[in-house]
Amino acid sequence: MRHRVAHRKLGRTTEHRISLLRNLAASLFIHERIRTTLAKAKELRPFAERLITLSKKDSLHARRRALSIMVHKEAVAKLFRDLSARFADRPGGYTRILKLGPRKGDGAPMAFIELVDFAFTKEASSKKVKAEAKPKVDEEPESETAPETSDAEEEASAAPKKKSKKTGAKTAAKKKAAPDPGKKKASKKKSKKKG
Repeated sequence: MRHRVAHRKLGRTTEHRISLLRNLAASLFIHERIRTTLAKAKELRPFAERLITLSKKDSLHARRRALSIMVHKEAVAKLFRDLSARFADRPGGYTRILKLGPRKGDGAPMAFIELVDFAFTKEASSKKVKAEAKPKVDEEPESETAPETSDAEEEASAAPKKKSKKTGAKTAAKKKAAPDPGKKKASKKKSKKKG
């Protein structure tokens, strides 16, 4: 029986688990929606909701308590500046969990955890995708901007590269080679003279 066993361990030590929840809460407050495993989302929910309730007091003591729990200053600033005003009339239930399919790699159940008033806009997400896909205007292909070089210059620039490969191969061969047997004989002769 699991009497008085309140939380999931998430396969981590206590310190690691607490820092994980702090980081997830900070990401949730900054981005307002994050994708994580279902178990982590279920553990994050009460942790984040306590911080939102704390931010509704908006006192110096509440800010210091929030900073002692979550050390991300940007997230705490947004929590007290924006989120506390948005959830001022709501008595609780600030987050929701949306279940997703299993993760491809290990089959772990995934979920979105988001703030209740989070408005997902298709335009905003498509702009991010388009911005990533577009090539930068400043960068132009090298073939168009590079000045034409003669064959002799190309050969001269390629020649040092060939030398460096050969020297690299020589040093690797020296390392692999057995020690010189002549050196061992010389050291034996010296020891015979002494003895």
